[in-house]
Amino acid sequence: MSYCTLAVVGNFTYPSTSTSNPNPKASISNSTQRRKEFVSLLKNCKDANQILPIHAKIIRTGHDQDPFILFELLRLSSTLSSVNYASTIFQLVHNPNVFLYTALIDGFVSAGSYSDGISLYFQMINRFIVPDKYVITSVLKACGSRFALREGKEVHCQASKLGLSSNRSITMKLMEFYGKCGEFDDARKVFDKMTERDVVASTIVINCFLDHGLVEQAIEVFDRVRVKDTVCWTAMIDGLVRNGEMNMALEMFREMQKENMRPNEVTIVCVLSACSQLGALELGRWVHSYIGKHHRIELNHFVGGALISMYSRCGDIDEAERIFAMMKERKVITYNLMISGLAMHGKSIQAIEIFRGMIKQGLLPTSVTFVAILNACSHGGLVNLGLEMFHSMSRDYGIPPQIEHYGCIVDLLGRVGHLKEAYNFIQNMEIAPDHVMLGSLLSACKIHGNFELGEQVARILMNHGVVDSGTYVLLANVYASSGKWKEAAQIRAKMKEGGIQKEPGCSSIEVNNEIHEFLLGDLRHPQKEKIYNKLEELNQVLKEAGHIPATNAVLHDIEDWEKEQALAIHSERLAICYGLISTKPCTTIRVVKNLRVCDDCHSMIKLIAKITGRKIVVRDRKRFHHFENGNCSCGDYW
Repeated sequence: MSYCTLAVVGNFTYPSTSTSNPNPKASISNSTQRRKEFVSLLKNCKDANQILPIHAKIIRTGHDQDPFILFELLRLSSTLSSVNYASTIFQLVHNPNVFLYTALIDGFVSAGSYSDGISLYFQMINRFIVPDKYVITSVLKACGSRFALREGKEVHCQASKLGLSSNRSITMKLMEFYGKCGEFDDARKVFDKMTERDVVASTIVINCFLDHGLVEQAIEVFDRVRVKDTVCWTAMIDGLVRNGEMNMALEMFREMQKENMRPNEVTIVCVLSACSQLGALELGRWVHSYIGKHHRIELNHFVGGALISMYSRCGDIDEAERIFAMMKERKVITYNLMISGLAMHGKSIQAIEIFRGMIKQGLLPTSVTFVAILNACSHGGLVNLGLEMFHSMSRDYGIPPQIEHYGCIVDLLGRVGHLKEAYNFIQNMEIAPDHVMLGSLLSACKIHGNFELGEQVARILMNHGVVDSGTYVLLANVYASSGKWKEAAQIRAKMKEGGIQKEPGCSSIEVNNEIHEFLLGDLRHPQKEKIYNKLEELNQVLKEAGHIPATNAVLHDIEDWEKEQALAIHSERLAICYGLISTKPCTTIRVVKNLRVCDDCHSMIKLIAKITGRKIVVRDRKRFHHFENGNCSCGDYW
């Protein structure tokens, strides 16, 4: 007599049968053979759809409770992004053991379902199944990623009771867990108890500190590591970049070279990122040449994308285009970087051509792609094309516009002077405008001299609530430009009351592989006398050439001669003067500034480029300015 109970897994009917067997030895032999066959078939699966017919066969042949087959089935389903299917299978297992729990918990962790993984672990504990080192390692990773401090501490206690807390893998995960949760004393206690505190353990502690912005503590641990490997160096460099310590990251890379430690692909990308942020073109070029000499680092989409970004952000867009053309492997992110780079440099038509080439290759644009291409349309003043691109997002690609896309359209309309149209566009948006978008329109009102609409936008901004220092400065600038000094003073007073500090202007220039930084009126540089002598000389030449300082750029109600003095010591001027006295004639001067270039500096740099015969490239907060022969690539709109 036989009986059958039914359960449903996916689209399959799941039978559980019981029959008498006259030849148990033959049955065991057949079962073992079938097990090997199913495990082999499962291991050869490349995607989730291939699992389904094999699972159906497993069910039909009554091997649905075989723990070896189930382990492979759960592991594979999780690996091939079918963790929900794996979870359904698991629910129908009669007596899951620790290995099956481990397989599904691993799956949840890999899929980012950390809470599910933690819950399943404690379900296992409640069923009195003893955990092993593998499942403890997996659940500690989930606890760290979910910042589940209480649950993680419980797991730590269980590991200690089972005598597993000294296991190397568990110790590593415990340090990582406590570090991610910000419990550095506990992380340090685990580290100090280790009998073998090697470079791997130290690297985990370094990463913990860097993840929480504790750079000094990370360096302290790093300095105590006697034998550092590439991973340790890379972790330190990457952490410094992530914490905005670009100069320190580059210095660390130089130290790594002195120690004859070869960087890997990740190191290279981190260093290129630091070069991008600082505008350190020469060092970036050296890193590029290093890649060429060491063939084990390939020009894949990862490294190639970092090079495109570096050359674009350091002012050499031609080299970025050359890298793009050389790359055999291009993904959507590669195209995004190239389009964004061309947009920053005002090469709108080339950016659109790259976009169209991407579509022809069958690659689907993303939300980021449209931010890049709309920026390109904005910088080129391509209104009709920009609006068509904006509407095609949802119409052709099913991508709903976000605040960044709306902002690009406002910037585009403002650039060409369609101020009322831009204002109406904001009024009719499906989402509320942010201060960046309103600031963009306000800036356009100032540039085009529409102070009536500008004041209207200013009032909306003031009632907006979330306003940064740059927006306050812009508001004061608009009032000052129209001679409303009282209102400008009120804005400054409001900044002071709110404890809002104006971000200081800072410009940097790379000379002989060293980054030199300048602030407004900076007197720290060792060659300050030569720099200011050159500045005085230039001011005289510019005056003779007919340059009249744009004193309306100064926000304070002071005498014109005082305003001229304030303008003359802007940080980008000091950086350019240092470039003129420190580099060979006819070489390009490249400057990076953290804020927007003011009107007077923009006019002045155009004249300096013409008088000296130099090409001057300035990267400000929003875009690149290529000054040459008295003109600028931005067309005097930025």
